[in-house]
Amino acid sequence: MSRANPTRRWTDNRHLLTGGVILWYLVFFLVPFLLVVKISLSQMADTIPPYAPIFSWDGAQLAASITFGNFVRLFGDPIFVLAYLGSLKVAAVTTVLCALVGYPLAYAVAAAKPSARPSLLLLITIPFWTSFLVRIYAWIGILKDNGILNDTLLWLGVIDHPLRILNTSLSIYIGMLYCYLPFFLLPLYAVLERMDGTLMEAASDLGSRPFKTFWTVTLPLSMPGVFAGALLVFVPATGEYLIPKLLGGSVNLMIAPVLWDSFFIARDWPIASAATVTLVVLLLLPLAFVERVRARASDVAA
Repeated sequence: MSRANPTRRWTDNRHLLTGGVILWYLVFFLVPFLLVVKISLSQMADTIPPYAPIFSWDGAQLAASITFGNFVRLFGDPIFVLAYLGSLKVAAVTTVLCALVGYPLAYAVAAAKPSARPSLLLLITIPFWTSFLVRIYAWIGILKDNGILNDTLLWLGVIDHPLRILNTSLSIYIGMLYCYLPFFLLPLYAVLERMDGTLMEAASDLGSRPFKTFWTVTLPLSMPGVFAGALLVFVPATGEYLIPKLLGGSVNLMIAPVLWDSFFIARDWPIASAATVTLVVLLLLPLAFVERVRARASDVAA
């Protein structure tokens, strides 16, 4: 009885995995995105769904009615422009905050004893076993004028009157940092945990100070994890809807609430679809930039 060639079996499994990824991409991204692109090129209509079809058949020939007017309206509307800028600003600040807080945490977990690492990771991920909505409402209870934070500060005598934190930009950044920190921390921890410790020992034996060793050895080797975490934070943070809606009120104009209003209140699906297509294109630019920097960092590390 002949046994299958291990190399061929591995190649078949790899093709199967690649095919699954491509199928997932087609079904859950490309097809829905093409539908959104189609709607963005149509005109608004008083029908269900509320847009005119871009292709029609009169029995003799196929007619196309494609318009780019929705994109022109989009960039001429200050609400959408400000919403894009607001979303990009909040996502960028959130990514920086996650890097500043997440890097020391990931480094501390990776440097801990191997037996303690699972417990430390469990402490980081336990809050995320509960509902996202419940956690955001918990932050409302903490940050409101008569919430836990203000009551504690008043009781300690640190402040004389309650601080206004809820419905400000600060409350949005607190909520975003809390919810997106694991997305930065975990991939970075995976890179730091696999790092060869003998490199740091060799640098130390050669007289390198701890900070210089970190700056010249640890940080460059950990950049793939930093870039992966930054992408996992920046992309979903740009389209975040619930946190700015519940914690920020109306102080920050972001694109996700504007899209919701356009789709479900104004029922202007064509311009909302044009805004969605534009958002995807805007996100591809930083993705391409980060990928280029990541590839360069990998070449340097090699």
